[in-house]
Amino acid sequence: MEFRRSGLTESVHRGAIAVCTPDGKRSRGLGHPAMPTFMRSAAKPLQALPLITSGAAKRYGLTPAELAAVCGSLNGEDFQIEAVKSIMGKAGLDVGLLDCGPAWPLHRETYKAMRAAGQKPTPLHNTCAGKHAAMLVLCAFHGWPTEDYLSPRHPVQKLILETVALMSHYPMEQIGIGVDGCGAPVFRTPLVALAGAYARLAAPDQAELEPAMSEAVKELMAACLAHPEMIAGTGRICTRLMQAAPGVLLAKAGSEGSYALALPQQGLGVALNIEDGGVRALGPAVTETLHELGILGHEALEGPLADLHRPQISNHRGKKVCDLQAVFEL
Repeated sequence: MEFRRSGLTESVHRGAIAVCTPDGKRSRGLGHPAMPTFMRSAAKPLQALPLITSGAAKRYGLTPAELAAVCGSLNGEDFQIEAVKSIMGKAGLDVGLLDCGPAWPLHRETYKAMRAAGQKPTPLHNTCAGKHAAMLVLCAFHGWPTEDYLSPRHPVQKLILETVALMSHYPMEQIGIGVDGCGAPVFRTPLVALAGAYARLAAPDQAELEPAMSEAVKELMAACLAHPEMIAGTGRICTRLMQAAPGVLLAKAGSEGSYALALPQQGLGVALNIEDGGVRALGPAVTETLHELGILGHEALEGPLADLHRPQISNHRGKKVCDLQAVFEL
């Protein structure tokens, strides 16, 4: 991705893209497919699968919107907070058990309203509150202790790691484990393993999964595709992409330049990583990738998604002097 000032290149963001089929084969791509990549929040749909395979989602009557919320990096909007509270309440859990830490909501209007009212952020406003609620629900279902549920040694984290290894087709003992911003374990694999995991989300029947896991993937994907507002929130890239192509893709940001896409109609998974972690490069990179894969047409890229595909930057006099654009071909 090139940042251009008055038509001249000023800086460049480099990265890699892997496009995979459910058998793990790379069908298209760009750059280094084995680039070590922390999945970060792109792992959330994988982390959510045990809710369904265990039977916890059914026992506690979690709705499709609530299942989508545990896959999302939430904006902290009121409807999302209510979903997290509902998830916890159905399992008889107090929201005080959430150990993701307090954080200001990403939704600007909610943030401003809270500041104006003198309110302080809580863990419910944390972008990872849904994921943490899912972990605690699993603890309640299995009878595991909720204390120290973020430790890699805790049964819930061991179960999640097994699921990530299964879906990514990457050896569990080779997955790098770090600590995410919310305190939960986070996983590092080659970029192509993340793409493969999303291909299995996209086309579980082609992925040689056990029947229970295949059905769980279908249920989770249906929930996410039906509720893009839960995957990120108002104005955020993931939600906007999914709303621009309804029912066609699951778009999930990671962090530090990682991103993943599940494309059910094509049976493909896509993973991107911007080397320098530059978030501003993701809009052009992801939208151009979706265009080249036939998901987004010129009408979307030149219309409602124009600010993502080719962001324009104005100077202090209000004149557009810079833009950022993708300069690659898959």
